[in-house]
Order: sequence, then structure tokens, then C-alpha cells
Amino acid sequence: MAQNVIVPIIDLTSAAEGSTVPQNLQTALAFGSQNAFSVSNTSATIINNTGFYKIYGNMNIETYAGGISAKFELTNGLTNKTLLDFKSDNGSGSRSYSEIFEFVVFIAAGESLIGSTDYSRASLIGSYRQIADINGTLVNPSGFNPQ
Repeated sequence: MAQNVIVPIIDLTSAAEGSTVPQNLQTALAFGSQNAFSVSNTSATIINNTGFYKIYGNMNIETYAGGISAKFELTNGLTNKTLLDFKSDNGSGSRSYSEIFEFVVFIAAGESLIGSTDYSRASLIGSYRQIADINGTLVNPSGFNPQ
């Protein structure tokens, strides 16, 4: 039997109410969310907690010789896989190299992100922030509460 009653359907999801945060705002740098790192002439674990992370920073190499390296690797404790490797060329004389980096990495259980340089005048300096947990649930910048 037909009826002449209009039954409204109300969408109560966060997307419908307009509180979804655009991706570029959700991954923003924030005072309470950033974790700084600086690596020079050593190898250091930068991140060893699970989840998705955005890494920002600058690589610098000042050298009188070639083949100097500043790199990021993922490791599971047995094998290292290079993500980025900045190398000075094999030229002679004094040279300086500088490169800005920004990338997103996923760290699974038992994995770590390592930064390393093999020279005292080579460095990786930057910060990182978790942008999502291991399940992909987004992590907003510290202090931000969408309305």
C-alpha cells in the first residue's frame, strides 16, 4: 500500500557534518607533535614505533673527498633496505651539498627507521610526526580538535 509520507534520511557521519580535516592540514607540523633528530658520523634509530610517519628535514655534506653518504634505511633487525641515499660525487676539492627531504614511511612491528652518515661533516637534521597509527587511523596535530 502506498503512502504519502516523506521519511527523511539523516546522514550523521563526520564527513556529512563537515568536520573532515583536509589531508594537508591533518599532516601539518605542530609544536607538540614533532620529534627532532640529528645524525652525524654515526647510525641512529629515528623511529621504532609502529604506524605512518611524515619525516621532514635537510641533508648537508661538506667534503674534500667523494663517496660520503647520508642515508635513511628501514630495518627489521636482520636486513636493511635503503630508502634515500645522498652521496657526494667523486670529484676533488672542497664541495658542499645540501638537500631538503620530506617523505612518509610505514613502520610495521619489529621494524625501525635508521639515519646514518659516514663523515663528521655530513648530517641529517629534521623532525618527524606520526600521521596515522598501525591501522591507518589518522592522528591529528597536537592541540588540534576539529569542530
